Amino acid sequence: MPISTVSAAASSRVEVKKSVFLGKVAPAAGAAEADAVIAQVRKEHYSARHHCTAMILGPDGNVQRSNDDGEPSGSAGAPMLSVLRHHGLTDVVAVVTRYFGGTLLGVGGLIRAYTDAVTQALAQAALVHFIPAKLVLVELPFAVSGDLEHLLRAWAADRCAQVLDVSYEESAKLTLAVPLPELPAFRELTAAWPARGAATAELEDTVIRQTA
Repeated sequence: MPISTVSAAASSRVEVKKSVFLGKVAPAAGAAEADAVIAQVRKEHYSARHHCTAMILGPDGNVQRSNDDGEPSGSAGAPMLSVLRHHGLTDVVAVVTRYFGGTLLGVGGLIRAYTDAVTQALAQAALVHFIPAKLVLVELPFAVSGDLEHLLRAWAADRCAQVLDVSYEESAKLTLAVPLPELPAFRELTAAWPARGAATAELEDTVIRQTA
């Protein structure tokens, strides 16, 4: 199933009773990139009172964090995170910087303001869609490489897998990006291949591959 993220950083400005909320959303391939975006915003707006954050990371969006940064609990980070979830995003970070205008907004007012800042930033962002995939290496002895490579390529075309690299030395070696939902079918396809001298190995890293 495709997942989405923002293609580039986008921003917004929301003003409520003279408090200014500056929203920013940006792509982040991991926690280090997300933290770097947050650090840059803090540096740029060093005089602001609050820099509230939310992020969703990982192929399945299973890493989710938020921070109220001194605002009343649940009034900033959690609403921001809800907006990201609502848009079905991952590998994304949101930061909203608040310049206090002198009037207390109350928890409800803060929730609306932080929600609006992220929503309006996302409205300015272009989305890209990805398929989470596992890198797989397949090694085929030349004696069986013709038939098995043809079968593998046909399977890949049918299952939205992608052949990323092929080399022919002492054997034929193919590197594929196999969508995570298709891994059980890939394992079933290749289960009997070791008896014919073929070998498959799922590489440790999970990659994110853009769909066509």
